[in-house]
Amino acid sequence: MISALILAAAVAIPNNFLLYEKAAAKKDDDPETSWSASGKKSARLVVNPCQKSTLGQSGRTAARTLTYTAVPDYSKSEQVILYASAAAAGKALRDLEAAVRACGTKGYRYTATSVSLGDKALKVTGQVYQGKKAAVGGERAVVARRANALIVYTVSGEWGKPAAADFKQQTKDATRMLAKICTIADC
Repeated sequence: MISALILAAAVAIPNNFLLYEKAAAKKDDDPETSWSASGKKSARLVVNPCQKSTLGQSGRTAARTLTYTAVPDYSKSEQVILYASAAAAGKALRDLEAAVRACGTKGYRYTATSVSLGDKALKVTGQVYQGKKAAVGGERAVVARRANALIVYTVSGEWGKPAAADFKQQTKDATRMLAKICTIADC
C-alpha cells in the first residue's frame, strides 16, 4: 500500500499526454482564439457549479489542464487529475455530484446523470433558464474516474435546450483518454 502511494505521488502527467496538447501548442494568429495550459496541481476543477476553489483539491498528486477560448463565448477544456488513491478520486467525484445538486441559481441550473465510462462517470449540464424555459448559454461536461485519476472534458457556449447529442465530443474524448490513462494512473 505504501509503495502504491509513493508511486502515485511520483508519477506526473507528462507533456503531450492530453488529447489536445498538440493543438494547443500550434501557433495561432487569430486574435479571437487562444489556448492556455497549466500543470498546476491546485488548478480549479473545470466543472465547478459552486465556484469553490477547494472542490476536488484534497489528495491531488498532479493535474494538467488545457482550455481553449474563442470570442465571444465558446470554450472547451480538458483536465486530467491524479490523486493519491482511488478513494480520494472517488471523493472528488462525489463532491462534484453534491455541488451539482446544491448550486445554481434560478437563472442557471446544473444537473448530472450517470454514464457508463471508467469506474464511475457523470454527464454534467449547466444551462441558462428564463423562467422554466431553457435559454441560450450553458456548459456540457463529462467527468470520469478510473482508479486514482479523474478526467474532465467540457464545452461551454451558446447551447439551447439540453440534448443527448450535446455530449458527443466530450464522451468520445473521455473514452479515448480512459483507454490510455492507466499508463500514468494506478490501475
